[in-house]
Amino acid sequence: MQLEDFALDLRASLAPPNHLAVGSGRGTVTPLLPTVCGVGEFFSPPFSARGLRFTLELLVDDHRIIDDGNYGKGDCGLLYAGGCWYPDAIERHGTYHYRHDGQLISFGVTSRLVPLYTGCGYLLSVRLRNRGDRPITVSLHPQITPGAPSVTPLAHWDFGPPEPGLPAQPVSGECWENDVLALHLATRNADYTLAPGAEAESIFVVLLTATGEAPDFPEDLREWSLATRLAWERRLATAAERFPTLETDIPGLGAYYRRALASGLVCIWEHPDFVTNPYLAVCGMDGGGVCCYPWDLGGYVPQTANLLLGPAIRAIVTVMAASGLDAHSRFSPTGSGANVAYSYNAWSFLSFVWHTACHSGLTREDFHSARELFFALEAARPRAGALLDYGEQHNLLEMRQTGWEHITPSPNAERAWCLERLAEMAELLGEGEPAAWRAQAAEIRSAIQQQLWDEQAHWFRCLFPDRRAEVVYSIQAYDALRAGACTPAMREALLSHLREGAFLAPYGVSSVSAEDERHYEVNDPDWSGGGAYVGEGPQLALTLYELDEAELAWEVLRRHFWMGQHLPYFPQELYCDRPAAPAHKRANEVSGMTGAEAILFGLIGLTPGIDGSLRLR
Repeated sequence: MQLEDFALDLRASLAPPNHLAVGSGRGTVTPLLPTVCGVGEFFSPPFSARGLRFTLELLVDDHRIIDDGNYGKGDCGLLYAGGCWYPDAIERHGTYHYRHDGQLISFGVTSRLVPLYTGCGYLLSVRLRNRGDRPITVSLHPQITPGAPSVTPLAHWDFGPPEPGLPAQPVSGECWENDVLALHLATRNADYTLAPGAEAESIFVVLLTATGEAPDFPEDLREWSLATRLAWERRLATAAERFPTLETDIPGLGAYYRRALASGLVCIWEHPDFVTNPYLAVCGMDGGGVCCYPWDLGGYVPQTANLLLGPAIRAIVTVMAASGLDAHSRFSPTGSGANVAYSYNAWSFLSFVWHTACHSGLTREDFHSARELFFALEAARPRAGALLDYGEQHNLLEMRQTGWEHITPSPNAERAWCLERLAEMAELLGEGEPAAWRAQAAEIRSAIQQQLWDEQAHWFRCLFPDRRAEVVYSIQAYDALRAGACTPAMREALLSHLREGAFLAPYGVSSVSAEDERHYEVNDPDWSGGGAYVGEGPQLALTLYELDEAELAWEVLRRHFWMGQHLPYFPQELYCDRPAAPAHKRANEVSGMTGAEAILFGLIGLTPGIDGSLRLR
């Protein structure tokens, strides 16, 4: 597994420009497209450089050449000619070929943007090659807009990017400061003369330190670029030991698998002050989502997360258990909980514990944590017979309309799945009440079938406290199917909706059926239609493979293969009627690994058991 295996030609990229970034494991940085050398914000917890802009002005034979992505005609400056995304760097190419004062100036530029693994900042290498037939003099002049850098305590890094600080002010030509941070610029070899056919390299480093702290630049700035590459090579070597290599002649499948894996790799943070090291964040490439959600790790990628981190996953299980899942949806890089409790917390955590046990063995500590959390959350919710009332949108699917609320089929169905897994773990450890838990699981499933199934709609209904019922054709119903809550007739009814014009579309699936006129919309694909949260489509395929619906599973899975050809890593959500992602949502998501989960544990059918077995369906 090599860095080049994950290269993406930027000419083919369909990622919104603000979604494109590169990370080191300690920080991320964004290029300014369509410039050749421009650089935008970077984030390196606890520091962030909001509003920062780095651009380059070139003087070639005293002729001023700008690099601003100009869309005009004539002498528009340096012209962007594409590039390549790698896990450790973004490479861009540019060209200038124009006559000035009767003489041709012709040169090519290659820039390489590298986030630092040692230090908070980035390195930009700029190589210029003289394509003309005479010597040229070159002078590169960086232009810095310092923005408003800030220090955000690690406990406050959450789903949104950190807030900007005070505007930084110039102290010298190479330093800008505000009340807490100083921005430093180091330059090497910015002035030279190039013979015909010759090439030269200039290096620029932008670094953040605490105000008043002197930067410690190495003599050879390229040492920092090498440190980032070595960190990534270690990461890939570790992943290669655990992830199967996929060789296939099926168009699109191999690229999709690699991009799904990349979606997890870019979420690995290696920071000595984080509560675990490595720390698997939910997002982070655009500075938002440097936090950890149980629903993502346990609900979507529990098996690929185990493959990704190996024994290090145990520390995350322990921190997750201690983070207050009875009150919070996620935890920060210090392990502190944030936001309200999600209704899927019990199932997500238990799924995480279960699959970790299947991959590396069950511990009594993990079993006790899962059991205590599950029954604590059971007791905390209002009860309607065998079913629980899960409240309103803020802790469920966050749809923008009413409907999938209160007494819902999912996550009620997942409760039955949890009870059966607790029973299996209890039997293995020789404790607990497995028979009683299995009986309770059967009671929940019976109640779902009798109270929440609408025969006329051929779908589930949700019940409100006033006993009003509402039918929402949400993709979440398939989680109830996965959890075993359906009779054969219910299963057939649900599967009949997996067709073009309902849940299926050319480039994925819709979170709400396009036939549901009350709830379907296209401005919030996440859970309201017109697309879906990035893990939903492949998880639906995985569900269908688990149900031995292989043909239908493939029909769902293959619609996502465009992502492997056109995205460096997978974003928070996607449209399904066109190959695109909403630019206003997070740039990346750890649940993008669900694609690999569906391939390994669905299409291929690997099935690790709690008893240490490994079956192949």
